Amino acid sequence: MKSLFLKEVNSFLGNLLGYLIISIFLVALGLVVWVFPETSILNYGYADLEALFVYTPYVFTFLIPALSMRSLAEEKRSGNWEILKTSPLSVTQIIIAKYLALLVLVVLAVFPTLLYFLTVYQLGDPVGNLDQAGFFGSWIGLLMIGAVFSSVGLFASSITSQQVLAFVLGVFFCFVLYFGFTALADLQLGSWSYFFEEISLSYHFTNLGRGVLDSSDLFFMLAVIWLFLGLSILISDRE
Repeated sequence: MKSLFLKEVNSFLGNLLGYLIISIFLVALGLVVWVFPETSILNYGYADLEALFVYTPYVFTFLIPALSMRSLAEEKRSGNWEILKTSPLSVTQIIIAKYLALLVLVVLAVFPTLLYFLTVYQLGDPVGNLDQAGFFGSWIGLLMIGAVFSSVGLFASSITSQQVLAFVLGVFFCFVLYFGFTALADLQLGSWSYFFEEISLSYHFTNLGRGVLDSSDLFFMLAVIWLFLGLSILISDRE
């Protein structure tokens, strides 16, 4: 399992595509936080990184499916899946190894955003005038959203051998989980609105952004991760 995990990480970091996707992610966030007039901290006048946490899920919706689309789809297309299934590793171990490799990439993409915190921390008047609990709550929330989207992207890659289709399905599923259920909750559908709100990732991410790590929010995201990993294992085991 360890060898497969390292192989997956090296396959991303050993070619230009992985670095290119992560670079695009960081450049896009940098433009949002520092350059675009509507969202720039410098124009806002307050030491606040709200724009970072508002727009990162939008970028994640496309970034993570792009990273995960080849995880299983490429194995099936190339015929390597049958070789993997006959290896000493179980299907569960294969899925978990690939998922952990995706998590490493998510962490590598999100970790540099801590530089934004250090910069805004120094820009505060006085220095350090920043909602640190809110920042780190939201930052942990970003990691959790990335972990959820990784499991969703892996699931999308498990149901097809076409990378492009896996990417499209991954984007769709991520969009529904984060934005779609929130939109349905806003339609004022009575008790259904409460239900859609409770299963919306954006609702739980917003709660984490208040600076309080509520176990219910973390458990919900972990449950979604296990759901999609379980579905990936179930589908892959039958092929």
